Amino acid sequence: MSTTSTTAPTGSALLRGLDRITGSSLGRHQTAVLRIGLSFAWVAYLLREWPNRRELYGPAAPWSWGMARELTGDNHAFTALMWSDSTVWFEAVYAFVIVSGVLLMLGWRTRTMAVLSMIGVLSLQNRSVFMGDGGDNVFHLMALYLVLVRCGQVWSLDARRARARRPGGDRDVTGIVLWVLCGLALAAAQLLMDTRMTWTDRGPLPGIGWAAALWGLWVVQALWWLACRRAPGEPRTVLDMIAHLAHNGALLVIMAEVCLIYATAGWYKIQGSRWQDGTALFYPMHIDYFSPWPSLSHALAASSVVVLLLSYGTVAVQVAFPFTLLNRRVKNVLLALMMAEHLGIAVMLGLPFFSLAMVVADAVFLPTGFLVRVGAMVRGVVARTRPFPERSGECGSVVAGRAVPRTPSGRT
Repeated sequence: MSTTSTTAPTGSALLRGLDRITGSSLGRHQTAVLRIGLSFAWVAYLLREWPNRRELYGPAAPWSWGMARELTGDNHAFTALMWSDSTVWFEAVYAFVIVSGVLLMLGWRTRTMAVLSMIGVLSLQNRSVFMGDGGDNVFHLMALYLVLVRCGQVWSLDARRARARRPGGDRDVTGIVLWVLCGLALAAAQLLMDTRMTWTDRGPLPGIGWAAALWGLWVVQALWWLACRRAPGEPRTVLDMIAHLAHNGALLVIMAEVCLIYATAGWYKIQGSRWQDGTALFYPMHIDYFSPWPSLSHALAASSVVVLLLSYGTVAVQVAFPFTLLNRRVKNVLLALMMAEHLGIAVMLGLPFFSLAMVVADAVFLPTGFLVRVGAMVRGVVARTRPFPERSGECGSVVAGRAVPRTPSGRT
């Protein structure tokens, strides 16, 4: 009898857990923050480096096109910049990366833009592998994960369009055209590689791996569209379950990745003698390259107690964070401390994009209630700055601050 009573609650809990991970996408607001924050940081970095773009990733880079081609031929890393060494092609790819990043940040056709943004991130970073400050690794990894998560369900143009959509009245012509164009571009790229290169001298669109992955994503998008329009019953339910599983699995991997970053950073610091004696932060504060505000850096470094506390505190927070996930209150305290630490790195060491990438990655652990309140505050600020009320997508349009009902055809 005791065995039955013990087994029943356990089985019920497992069923509830299985129903939750297959019946809903968890962390919708957290993944939206990842999408917006990482896209903003990536686009801001590319715009800041616009004058230096050719030296970083283009024809004038110290890591030449030939050297990059030899490396990608060995490790099979994906980069569209290896398809041609012309300056025009580089400029087109660089502009494409910026545009796809902006559209992903806004949440326009999020599934497609996540894939295109991933292609852009990999194209630039795999072209010049020695460019970066640590934040490039975060951008690289998260660009891959954002393809799998449903990061456009809130705070996006996609979510706004879904709220305004009339049942049965939207054929999504824009989505179909975009899907066709992506297919044509992928076919053209692969045909170009097949005609210009042999199997032993092939650049990266390549090999069967990346080509299969990109074509697979293209086909999945078509199946999703067909299921939504032609088979809204069981096929749609099955695809929804698969999408929920992929989203929740990728979200779990993202959280594990952030914990791994902090755990490895903390434990490696423990092994360093400068971290053990509490003087590690003294040295970067006296390096000109990492001192955008020399007077502030030198003032902090002048106090041995401050340097000691900051050095030990950094190690303690990084090592302890993965273990605090079992306690929500302690986790939130350490989360605030880590975000403050990265803001300090941005100011003191002049690494704003690395710090912003890590703060955004930390946001995946923020409470949903807190993010909802922040979103409501932002909407309130935006609403107060508008000269007219927001246009309604359901009941009518707004003309001169006055609601006007729609006719059956949708015209006012």
